[in-house]
Amino acid sequence: MTSAAKLQRLEARIDAEKKETIGAAAAVQGLSISDFVIQAAYNRALETLQAHRTLQLSAADQHLFMETLMNPPAPNDALRQAAARSRERFGS
Repeated sequence: MTSAAKLQRLEARIDAEKKETIGAAAAVQGLSISDFVIQAAYNRALETLQAHRTLQLSAADQHLFMETLMNPPAPNDALRQAAARSRERFGS
């Protein structure tokens, strides 16, 4: 377990109605308000980070993505010019 010296403090001010609701939910789960809030905030933080890291595509977009990977379009003039500039700048 983490030692007390390593723990950080987090404070928040909320209205009485929200605190009462959170307290009731914590009690239902047999947790203190602090433990309930920490658990809920941490779980939501993990969900938020996962959603931020994950790209979700519709079925049509998935199909288009795979089709483009499997059968890429021919390079256009802009891409050919960019490749030439890259070769000039970096070689090969």
